[in-house]
Amino acid sequence: MPVGVTTLSLDTISCPVFMEVQNKAIAAALHEHTLCRSVSGSADQPTVTERASALDPNTTAWLDLTLRWIHLIAGAAWIGTSFYFNWINHHIRPPEIPREGVSGELWSVHGGAFYRVEKFGVAPKQLPKTLHWFKWEAYLTWITGIALLILIYYVGADLYLVDPSVSDIGSGTAITIGVGALVGAWIIYDLLCKSPLSARPIPFAVVVFVLATAVAFGLTRVFGSRGAYIHMGAMLGTLMAVNVFMVIIPGQRAMVDAMMKGLEPDAREGRAGALRSLHNNYMTLPVLFIMTSSHYPMAYGHAANWAILAALALIGAITRHYFNLKGKGRESPWILPGAAVAMIALAFVSRPSVAPSASTASSAEHVSIEVVQAIIQEKCAVCHSANPSHPAAAAAPPDVIMDTREQIGALAERINAVAVLSATMPLGNVTGLTQEERDVLGRWIRDGANIGAGR
Repeated sequence: MPVGVTTLSLDTISCPVFMEVQNKAIAAALHEHTLCRSVSGSADQPTVTERASALDPNTTAWLDLTLRWIHLIAGAAWIGTSFYFNWINHHIRPPEIPREGVSGELWSVHGGAFYRVEKFGVAPKQLPKTLHWFKWEAYLTWITGIALLILIYYVGADLYLVDPSVSDIGSGTAITIGVGALVGAWIIYDLLCKSPLSARPIPFAVVVFVLATAVAFGLTRVFGSRGAYIHMGAMLGTLMAVNVFMVIIPGQRAMVDAMMKGLEPDAREGRAGALRSLHNNYMTLPVLFIMTSSHYPMAYGHAANWAILAALALIGAITRHYFNLKGKGRESPWILPGAAVAMIALAFVSRPSVAPSASTASSAEHVSIEVVQAIIQEKCAVCHSANPSHPAAAAAPPDVIMDTREQIGALAERINAVAVLSATMPLGNVTGLTQEERDVLGRWIRDGANIGAGR
């Protein structure tokens, strides 16, 4: 049985520089004087610039493209089969004509054909010649996700994982923490699943949610915001994939082996797999949000980003619960409206403050486009230019070029979102954009983003 989907590092970031993810080696090489800290902080370790030069932008681009494509295909196959089999489990009903060993059946019509699905209480008396397994979708999704995590966040750790404004740690330490979080999460989760607490769904869910929220809080205190979010996705995705690899498939294999030996299969193996499958089902929507979270700096770039992530994960799990109940014939009409209200409330309480800071509020002068352009040219256009200033910068995202005042004016809202309100750009703040400069940009935008000379 398929058991969910992991999309742990599919973060097609829409913030300016990452629209061209293949250029992360380019961006990592920007302004070497700001990036000359080593993985461990010692002088004998390679800098991020030296590591980036090991992969030229074209090679990185094709690796990225290939891994993402496979990740998408495998993930679509996994989530499709997962949702379908969970739908079957929740909609199947006792057969109208009782049959020995059959606990339920379901009729459906699709593509001009009729289908009848039978579910056995434990297993059929005799195995068919062909038995289909659903596992490689999960494995391949996880493998390509981990590969992307390494390629983007570990190879480019100084840029995508470490943020000096959050924590003064080296890349090696950050990577160790990231890997440790994935391994530790599985150990703790597996122990909880094997404890008596697993027989009490609500207390179990509360404990897991609280622990996951604590991990999210901790990661946002040591990683950059994107790195923290993607590691939460990687953590949940790893739980889901290892559930398949360590519990569900081995249990199913043990049942099949018993039948091939003429023995009665152990129903406990099936129940253990069904429990992990249910857990995966509830983790799917939170993971899917994290998969797309890099498009939304108002979430990952917020000061309370860990709380926003926890709230969205809870909303996703509750939404999944509604459909699970509906499939069983139990109507709970308040759940979806409640989830919608929660989303609206979350958007309201997390809205950014637009009040100018003290450093700019005291100035009565308007900010001119010349001042803005000078900041952009020094801190942003090193990458976002038709002709990037760094030799390794092959190209900027075609829709995020900031060479002229007209181009800067057209991008004012995007600049406001990622450089002023969320402060998530430049990536890793590699060019050293100061808070005072962010305030200047914000004031210019609040005043109407005028691009006329001399204002």
